[in-house]
Amino acid sequence: MHSTLRLYQIADNYLLALDALADRDDLPAEVINDTMEGLQGAFEDKALNVARYIRNLEAEASAINEAKKRMEARARVTGNQAKRLKSYLRDELKRTGIKIKAPDLALRIQNNPPSVVIDRVDQIPDTFKETETITRVLKAEVGRALKAGEVVAGAHLERTTRLVIT
Repeated sequence: MHSTLRLYQIADNYLLALDALADRDDLPAEVINDTMEGLQGAFEDKALNVARYIRNLEAEASAINEAKKRMEARARVTGNQAKRLKSYLRDELKRTGIKIKAPDLALRIQNNPPSVVIDRVDQIPDTFKETETITRVLKAEVGRALKAGEVVAGAHLERTTRLVIT
């Protein structure tokens, strides 16, 4: 069985060797440099391969998203076509009064339950209204204030890192 070290294992080995070699006074600098360069090279190779794999996954995710957009557009077009045809068929059945039965389908016009239509919202009595209050934090404004040196209770600036693959 061929076992390859994972990136974190190579990183651990590099850091352990760095600590171990730093404590040794009896080794020539050339031996220390060669050892560290070998470990660093293995780490770099593995890191590059992980970055290439990340790029492949990102490309695949992008392709999936593009396919999803195309499928959603097709679904929208197909759904709209079905809606138009259903309306057309309903109108023609209603106009003729014909009911159709087949082994796999039955077509007829049926009344829906009554639905509420609001003509003018301002004329509806308050007893039939509900008021909602929505609170949104304006993060951009909070950020500007914090960057300007203001103290904003309940918020702080935090710097994170990201991997850049170019």
